Order: sequence, then structure tokens, then C-alpha cells
Amino acid sequence: MSRYWSAVVHGLTPYVPGEQPKLDNLVKLNTNEHPYGPSPRALEAIRAATSDALRLYPDPNCDALKAALAKRHGLQPNQIFVGNGSDEVLAHAFVALLKHERPLWFPDITYSFYPVYCGLYGVDHRTIPLADDYSIRVEDYLPQGDDHPGAIIFPNPNAPTGRLMALADVERIVASNPDAVVLIDEAYVDFGGDSAIGLVDRYPNLLVVHTFSKSRSLAGLRVGFAAGHASLIEALERVKNSFNSYPLDRLAIAGAVASVEDEAHFQESCRKVIATREALVAQLAVLGFDVLPSAANFIFARHPQHDGAELAAELRKRAIIVRHFKAPRIDQFLRITVGTDEQCKVLVDALREILGR
Repeated sequence: MSRYWSAVVHGLTPYVPGEQPKLDNLVKLNTNEHPYGPSPRALEAIRAATSDALRLYPDPNCDALKAALAKRHGLQPNQIFVGNGSDEVLAHAFVALLKHERPLWFPDITYSFYPVYCGLYGVDHRTIPLADDYSIRVEDYLPQGDDHPGAIIFPNPNAPTGRLMALADVERIVASNPDAVVLIDEAYVDFGGDSAIGLVDRYPNLLVVHTFSKSRSLAGLRVGFAAGHASLIEALERVKNSFNSYPLDRLAIAGAVASVEDEAHFQESCRKVIATREALVAQLAVLGFDVLPSAANFIFARHPQHDGAELAAELRKRAIIVRHFKAPRIDQFLRITVGTDEQCKVLVDALREILGR
């Protein structure tokens, strides 16, 4: 703490990212990274982009990537915004679209960056409790008389729970709030859900945000995008160009375009994660775990007879890292990334030993 800090900094509670430990023979299941690696075509494109051209600034508009994404999703390039990971896209949205006189609504158990952005940008907000089964209740996000939101944001599937809301329910929330932007954060939707991107032409208040970090296995490249009505995208562009006109470098643009164009690799790698997830859920159920329904590349599980923090500590002793949240209502859960089949076997074997099974 310093006397030179601004009042904003004094009041911030920063986001805490997942640990990136450097341990030998580590089984790393704490940050939801894709276990199978990026498209070979993306890696080749990145290598090809490593040239003398790196002395030049990249395309500030990322036209090639916008065109590739627009083609894949049946949109126009002016309906696509790209940024340095979905976190940057979300940050710009908080300033451009989610800050209003009425509070922003989001779940009480959700992506923990949302309240951080509210603190950073001075966004008034209301947290809405999840149901007892940790699902998002559609009715809680529908206007009631004079009680309606300034904007709404939630992940689908939600994080860290992994629970999915049906696309029809997402549409009901969007359609019921025509005067508020509804932002759907779809970081994990490719692992079992239906994207709301197909709805953006119908609803001018809908913004859908995706990342290349999860289903495209490019977390180290830092690429995210938003899809929405051209007027929403213009707002994001205005903020971006008041902050950093060059959010993606040449390597990121090249790799991301190639990843989008390699549909076969994308689909197959997602199928592999889904299959491993279902097998892992079944194995943990045999060990007595309660596992929430997941449509993500992670599961959220607790054991009725064993403390969550103690289980995480015991796993760590065996060089297996999972995520434990010291937060109300979820402090007994472990969020476990779906790794390879081999990594999941190591995890299950370790839990069997810890539980005395």
C-alpha cells in the first residue's frame, strides 16, 4: 500500500487467477485448459507469421479474423469484435454497454471477474442467488414492474458450476429485457451447449462473448471475440480505440484465423473432452461424489463425508492440482478440469487412495 495510490486502487479486490505451479510430474487440473492442444494448422500459421513483418504493427481492425469468424457464424464482419482474450472483451463491455443508472444483474456464484470489473469501473450491480441446485433461474432475470436491470451478464454454462441453461431460456431472458443489454459469456459452450450467437440478428440487445482459450486450446495466445448487433460492436470499438488500438499481435491473428478454419480438429477435440468428462463423472459417482451436471470442460464435485479444502490439499501432496474456492455455498466443492484420459485416471486413483476405497 502506498500513499501514491488512487482511491480506485485502494478500493479494488483484484481477481485471483488459477495457480500456475511449477512442480515436477504435475497433473494440472485447475485452470480449465484444453488437454489436447491447438490445431496443427494454427501452429503452422503462427510459425509462418514469425518473420521480419513483426517489426510492423498488426492490423488494428483484425479484418482477417473478423471475416473468418463472421463466415463461420453466418454474420457480417461489423457484427464481430475481437480482443486480447475474452477477459479484455468483457472489460470493454462493462464500460461500453453494462454501466447504467440501474444496476447490472448477475448470479451470486459465477465468474469472479464480474465483481472485479464492477469495482474497477464503478458499475452498480446486484447479485442474484442461484437456486438450491446451483442453476440460474430464468424467472429471476425477468422484469417485475418497476424492478428491471440496467443490464444482465451471466456465463452459459455457468462457471464455476458448469451448469447449462437451455437456449430457449436464454432467449426468454433476452426477449423479456428489450431495454437492457444481455451479455452471455459462452467461454465453455462448445463442450455441450447451443450458442446464442444464432440469436443476435433477432435481438439488438444481445451480446455473446467467446474465447479461444478453452475449446480451441489457445489460452497462451490470448484471443477472444464478441458477436452482436453492429451498434453494440461499435460501442466496443470506441472503447478499444480509446484504450489500445492494437489488441492482437500478428501471431495471434494468424493462429486464430487458422484455428477457425480447421473445423474438423475443433469438433474432434471437443468430442474427446466431452467423452472424458462423462467417464470421469461416472467414476467419481462410484466414489461417492456429488457432481453437478456439467456442459463445460470441467466438473464441480463434492464429497459428503470429506472436506473440500482437505481433499484439495491431499491431492496437491500427490502433485495433482484442482481448484478450491473459499466462498459461501461452494466451499465444499472442487472444480476439476477435464484432462486427458491418463490424467483423469491418475486423479481417480489418488482419490480412491485418499478415500480409502
